[in-house]
Amino acid sequence: MSEACTLKQCGSKTYYCNVELTLQVIGGKWKPIIIYRLGNDGTLRFSEIKRAIPNITQKMLTQQLRELEADGVVLRTVFPQVPPRVDYGLTELGASVMPVIEALCGWGKAYEAWAGAREAEARIRETA
Repeated sequence: MSEACTLKQCGSKTYYCNVELTLQVIGGKWKPIIIYRLGNDGTLRFSEIKRAIPNITQKMLTQQLRELEADGVVLRTVFPQVPPRVDYGLTELGASVMPVIEALCGWGKAYEAWAGAREAEARIRETA
């Protein structure tokens, strides 16, 4: 059995174990999807990220990008031109989490197959 976690502090984040810290940085409904898009599609503008994730609101996307930038996962580059251009990309730290995101994606595909087989079995039992 592993040792009990003790209260720790990392910047503004308070946590008991590293899993909790990790989820504070990359967890939630939108952050893994944003990281996935930037990791697979490369540097994107705000509107391109929004288009790739159509069910996120503009306000939520802005908030999540700011948090990821503050945590060093996303790099925001502002180009001084008219109209303003802002690009978002993964930092080296952000790129280092891609194997975790890809593993989550693989698990989701496996779960989708499992759930589909389970539903098919249930339909067969209903008709028998």
